[in-house]
Amino acid sequence: MKSQFEKLSNATIMMVDDEPITMELLQTFLEEVGYSNFCLEEKSENAIESLEKVVPDILLLDLIMPKVSGFEILTIVRNHPQFKHLPVIILTSSSDTESKLRALELGATDFLSKPVDQSELRLRVRNTLKAKAYSDRRAYYDPLTKLPNKLRFQKEFDWTLKKAKQYHSQLALLDISIDDFGRVNTSVGLSGGDSVLVELARRIEHLFKATDQDAHKRINSNIHCSAYRSDGGAFLLLLENIQDNVSIAAIGQRVLETVREPVLVDGYEIHLTASVGISSYPEENTDCTSLQRLANSAREFAKKAGGNVLQFSSKDISSIYEKRFNMESKLRKALDKNEFVIHYQPKVDLHTGALHGVEALLRWNSDGPGLVPPNEFIPLAEETGLIVPIGNWVLSEACRQLVSWRERGCLPLEMNVNLSVLQFQDKHFYTNIKETIDKIGINPCLLTLEFTESLLMDNIEGKIKKLEELKNLGVKLSIDDFGTGYSSLNYLRKLPVDELKIDRSFVMNIPRDSNSMAIISSIIYLAKKLGVRTVAEGVETKEQRQYLEDEQCHQFQGFLLSRPLPGDKLYDRYLRLDKNSYDSLATNLESL
Repeated sequence: MKSQFEKLSNATIMMVDDEPITMELLQTFLEEVGYSNFCLEEKSENAIESLEKVVPDILLLDLIMPKVSGFEILTIVRNHPQFKHLPVIILTSSSDTESKLRALELGATDFLSKPVDQSELRLRVRNTLKAKAYSDRRAYYDPLTKLPNKLRFQKEFDWTLKKAKQYHSQLALLDISIDDFGRVNTSVGLSGGDSVLVELARRIEHLFKATDQDAHKRINSNIHCSAYRSDGGAFLLLLENIQDNVSIAAIGQRVLETVREPVLVDGYEIHLTASVGISSYPEENTDCTSLQRLANSAREFAKKAGGNVLQFSSKDISSIYEKRFNMESKLRKALDKNEFVIHYQPKVDLHTGALHGVEALLRWNSDGPGLVPPNEFIPLAEETGLIVPIGNWVLSEACRQLVSWRERGCLPLEMNVNLSVLQFQDKHFYTNIKETIDKIGINPCLLTLEFTESLLMDNIEGKIKKLEELKNLGVKLSIDDFGTGYSSLNYLRKLPVDELKIDRSFVMNIPRDSNSMAIISSIIYLAKKLGVRTVAEGVETKEQRQYLEDEQCHQFQGFLLSRPLPGDKLYDRYLRLDKNSYDSLATNLESL
C-alpha cells in the first residue's frame, strides 16, 4: 500500500512566474523529495488557459509580472467554478506586507518569501496538499465506498463536457442502478447491504484499470472511465475518448456481467442484477442536465422492462446495440446448435502448381440471417471471449477433416488454422493443442498455426517461449497478415516461425501501386534471409500471380484458383485421385 506522502507526490504542481530560472529551481527542490508532475508557465497571459488544460492540485503564483499580474490571475481563479477552492501559494518579497494583505483578501492560501528556502518550500507544499486532500475527501468522496460522490461528479462532468466540445470528442454517461436493492437490506441487514455496496463499488472502479486484462479483452484501453457513487444502490460511469457506440455497449455489458457475479456476505451468496441507462455526446443534448436526465430516463425504462439490461436514450444507438446484442445472443448458442462450418482454401506452389495444403476458414450459418460474414461475427467473438471455445472447435474439426481426407486416399496435406490472441493467452491452450493432436491422431508437422503480429505487442520474450513450446510439439507456425501490424526485426529473427503470409491488402494493388509491390518484394527478401517460406493471400488476377512468381514467392491462395470450399466440395474438385491429381493444378495455373 502506498504511503500518504507517495500519494501526495503524485499531485500536479503548477507554477506561474515570469522568471523561468526561479521555477526551474523550485521544481528541482521539489523533485528531490519525490514530486514529479509539474506545469511551468512563464507567460502570465496564458496562465488561465494552462490552468484549464492541466487542472493542477496546487498553484505557486508570482505576484509581480508583466501583462497580467498575479493579483489579476488570483481574482480570475477565485471566480472560476473549477478553481475557486484551488490552493494558491503566493511568491513575493518578505517585506511586501501590502501585497500579502491584498492577496489574502483575494483568497490566497499561503505565502512563500523570495528567495525561497527549499525546506520551507517543501513544508508549505506538503502541508497545503495534505489539507487539500483531507478537504477533498470530506467534500467530494463517499465515506462508505470511497468513490467520488455526486458533487464531485457534477464538477467533473461539466468540465469533461466542455473538453469534449472543444476537442470534438465523444463521451458517454452510464446511469447504473442495482435492481431491487431494498431486498438486500431486508435479507442481510443494513450492515450487510453496506458490504454489498462496497464490493460492487470496488468491482466497478477496478473494471477498467490498465491491469485488468480480462476487461481489456473487450474494451479499448484508450477509453478513460471514471466511476462515482450516486445514491443508494446507484452509480455513475463517465466515459471519455469513446471511438464508437459499440464500445459504449461493450462497457455497459461488462458492467451488467460484473454485477451479476455473486457477492459473498456472511457466508451467503447474494445474486444481483442492474439496470443501465446510457446517454452520449454529441449524438444527444449538449448540456450536462439534459444528458443526466436522458441517462436517468433510459435507466428507469430498463428497470420497467424487468432490469438486467442496457438501454440507450437514443433510438438510433439503441437499434445498433440491439442488433449487436441479438447477434451475441445467437453467437453464444451457435456451437451447441452446430451452426459453424469450415471452408477450406487451397495453398498452391507458385512454380509447380502442386497443392501443398489448405487454410481452414470459419463460417457461421446462423439460424435467421443465413451465412454471416466473418468480419461481422469474428470481432464480436473476440470481444466476448467466445473466440476461445470457437477456436478450439475449429482446431478439432480441421484436424478431423485432415484425417478424413487421408483415410479417403489423399496424399498428405498441410492444414493452416488461425489462432486468436485470446486463445494463446488461455491457460489451457497448450494442453488443448497437444490433446487434440494426440486424440485425433494427426502428424503434428502437417498442422500450421497462424497468428497475427498483434500477438507480439507485449511481453515478447514470454510469447517466444510459448511459441517454442508449440514448436516442440512438432507443429509449424505462421505469421498471418504480415506487414500490416508491428514487428520488431530484433525479435522477428528470434521467432520460431516457418511461414510469413503476405496480406491481401498489398497483393490487391498489384500492379497499380509501386509501394505495395516494394513491400511485397521486401517481405519475400526478408523471409529468404530468415529461412522461412512466403505465402501470398488474396491472389485474384494473372498479373498478381506472375509478379509473385517473378519475385520468388513460394505459395499463393486466392480466388484466381479457388474460393474457400466446404470439405466435400474441395475433395471432389481437387483431391479425388480417380478424377484429378494434384498435378492437374499446374495445368489449371497454366490456363489462367
